[in-house]
Amino acid sequence: MFDGENVVKKVLAALAVSAALTGTAFAQAKIQVGCTATSDCASAMIAIDEGIFKKHGLEVEMTPIGINSNIPAAILSNSIQIGGPTSTVFLQAVDGGLDLVAIAGATMMSPVSNGNITAFVRNGITIKEPKDFVGKKVGAPGLNAFLHVLFVKWLVEKGVDPKSVNFVEVTFPTMADIIKSGGVDAVLTAEPFVTRMTNAGLGSVGARYAVELARTDPIIFYAASREWADKNAAAIKKFRDAIAESAIIVNNDREKASNSIAKFTKQPIDLVKATPPNRSEPVLKPEQLSWWIEVMSSQKMLQSKLDTSKLVLK
Repeated sequence: MFDGENVVKKVLAALAVSAALTGTAFAQAKIQVGCTATSDCASAMIAIDEGIFKKHGLEVEMTPIGINSNIPAAILSNSIQIGGPTSTVFLQAVDGGLDLVAIAGATMMSPVSNGNITAFVRNGITIKEPKDFVGKKVGAPGLNAFLHVLFVKWLVEKGVDPKSVNFVEVTFPTMADIIKSGGVDAVLTAEPFVTRMTNAGLGSVGARYAVELARTDPIIFYAASREWADKNAAAIKKFRDAIAESAIIVNNDREKASNSIAKFTKQPIDLVKATPPNRSEPVLKPEQLSWWIEVMSSQKMLQSKLDTSKLVLK
């Protein structure tokens, strides 16, 4: 169960530290956009590298954020003005009382991105059907995070009680070592980690659960504090226009997209080129969050009834 109170406490602590460092002014000469080291914020990466933000009259820098769940605190502390939280992180933060609002779309689930997501099983473990996960120790890159929530939804749809699976947190960089050592039976992961572990002979794909769910809902979107958004309407209009322009490049120019992703994430260019970036979708509609709210509520992750019309800036 998600503890919204703990999230609020963490954010308040971050605010106290940040206030001394950055102040609380909202009018920014330069906008900081914070994202984790994934392809999901590729539209912002390209908008910087290709001069699209500048063309629209914005000075923008990108700030790497180690863990996606830290993004709401970074936004409210004003260390970044815009962040790229996953749908689940955003909804948990708002449910916990944080006044955030989505301002533009980043990525959506699609047949391509869904195919990149798997439950990877170590050697010696056989998974032929969903019920085979019962009693297994499964590592997730964040409990109640994107991949974990999807996997629990898949188990429920397949008639498996998620409580019969032992979930533990395992970060992406440590998955190969933990699988190799037998510390977990499986990990919820995505490309390029799937290919790297397969090529290393550490195991095999046990389930492509995102493919079976076949959803087309938001993965990550750009969000800001409502206060900052209200005071920077003109900048947000320019930001949206720039993201819409760069999204076309993400979806159609693999070379430029790969170069920008590799530059920000600091991953080898060959590895980035081997995995198609998640589809960029710059338009986000309130109703697109309804499925996530339904799923998270069913998993007891939300304590309040969220109004989708208030979650996305008009």
